[in-house]
Amino acid sequence: MVADWESRAKAKREAILNSIPEKWRLQKIPSAQEQKDVTGAYIQQFLNEKEVAITETDAVGIAEKVAAGEWSAVDVTEAFCHRASLAHQLVNCLHETFFDAALASAKDLDEYYAKNKKTVGPLHGVPVSLKDQFHVKGVETTMGYVGWIGTFEGKPDDQRKGTYESEMVRELRALGAVLYCKTSVPHTLMTGETVNNIIGYTWNPKNRYLCSGGSSGGEGALIGLKGSPGGFGTDIGGSIRIPAAFNGLYGIRPTAGRLPYEGMANSMDGQNSILSVVGPLATTVRGLRLLTKSILSEKPWLHDPLVVDMPWRDAQEQAILDIVKSSSNKGQLSFAVMRSDGIANPQPPVARAVNMVVEALGKAGHKIIEWKPPSHQTLLDISLMTWRYDGGKDVHEAFALSGEKISPQVKMSYGDKPREQLTAAQVAANNVAKRRFQKEYLDYWNSTAQETGTGQPVDGIISPLAPYPAARPELYRYYGYSVWVNGLDYTSVVVPVTTSDKSVDKYADGYTPINDQDKEVVDCYDAELYDGAHVGVQIVGRRFTEEKMLAIAEYIGQLLGK
Repeated sequence: MVADWESRAKAKREAILNSIPEKWRLQKIPSAQEQKDVTGAYIQQFLNEKEVAITETDAVGIAEKVAAGEWSAVDVTEAFCHRASLAHQLVNCLHETFFDAALASAKDLDEYYAKNKKTVGPLHGVPVSLKDQFHVKGVETTMGYVGWIGTFEGKPDDQRKGTYESEMVRELRALGAVLYCKTSVPHTLMTGETVNNIIGYTWNPKNRYLCSGGSSGGEGALIGLKGSPGGFGTDIGGSIRIPAAFNGLYGIRPTAGRLPYEGMANSMDGQNSILSVVGPLATTVRGLRLLTKSILSEKPWLHDPLVVDMPWRDAQEQAILDIVKSSSNKGQLSFAVMRSDGIANPQPPVARAVNMVVEALGKAGHKIIEWKPPSHQTLLDISLMTWRYDGGKDVHEAFALSGEKISPQVKMSYGDKPREQLTAAQVAANNVAKRRFQKEYLDYWNSTAQETGTGQPVDGIISPLAPYPAARPELYRYYGYSVWVNGLDYTSVVVPVTTSDKSVDKYADGYTPINDQDKEVVDCYDAELYDGAHVGVQIVGRRFTEEKMLAIAEYIGQLLGK
């Protein structure tokens, strides 16, 4: 298996492209210099009027149209298969397509609807894309590793190969969703850029000089090009939120144990100090809500031992709606703003986006205070240690299956070979340090009740989730703005805010970096190159506040005119 990994990668890359029907192939793929932005009018030119109408409707609108009998599941599925095919050719965002199986599923759904005059479930006929960690029957899962091609997670003789499905896949099918593609990831999943030796680099469709984010970068790029109305990614250090922000989308990182991860492929499986979580990305908040609420309606806690028995809570969402609709002084939310974590300052477009959210909420009458928490450097050190427990043994063994080269983005964290593993005592000590820091942070959050004027601690924290609008290749070097949320296991929702503007997004004259880390962030800023790139921020809530944070994110989106 080790021999000639490049030929195996090339064959797989060509197979992905060849799975796209000839009628949907583009004759010429423009360079980034020729066509920087391939969203909107550019990709629309390859679609007919009905396909544009379907693919530019959000997940809720699609579910409503299909349920009303206005659109067939087959027509919807074919439109998204077409647009996803275009998206892949433009930005390299797919690992797998299974369009024939999707159209067969859609046909079955249409026949059910015609016979019973009702839908199978709330996602009836809604296409849903999946990050290439989900196992789907008859579809390969490589997770970007050449050595996983033709195997089940690197095991060539595993009986689950080709037959096994992840728990959430089963639930999505039961809800009526149409599954049709799996999206690209960086090998190992442990970088904010999506790159592997199979498909190469996944580019940002809004600005193809920049990355689409990672590790759910294929999801971000595909949904950003409206080749999917919504899909599921995972997040252990920002991997849902980074692609959401970089592609102008909404995305939610739920608390661990809210949604089912059972049966999915992963890196460093068994590292339980900071768990990877699964969550949706979509073009609208109501799309996120539909996907989340639908999965919870399947009672995933009955099938995944790590999921908490917590059905969707309308009351938590309604409480926010009641506050923002109230005209009394009690109708006031309170937020903290973290303009900097003290380690690296956000670049000018990100700082402006944070200010835009603060100003919109302040203008609407809500209370804003400055967030001055315990040291984020301490939390970052604790968090990064968890990913070095095994010294890189897991990821290096996966690379060794084929002998493939390691991307520079991953080598930055894991080097060329495994390092010394931590002892059980060291792991235990890190877990104790994490728990103590969580308690310290909790106490600080509670203390903000003295500042808000509402008698309650802040409802959420407005924060960058990366110092960049979208990073340049090989220059995503600082993860502190996303990782702190994972270290504390908080709920976080990304809200798209604006786009980079070279005429206004400039460092102040004489700006002096606060340290070497900040200097690295400053040095990679290029206002001209970033111009037009999406900029988002995250709104962070306490643990298990998914309904509340989605309601707040939707409200902020409305204030911003989204």
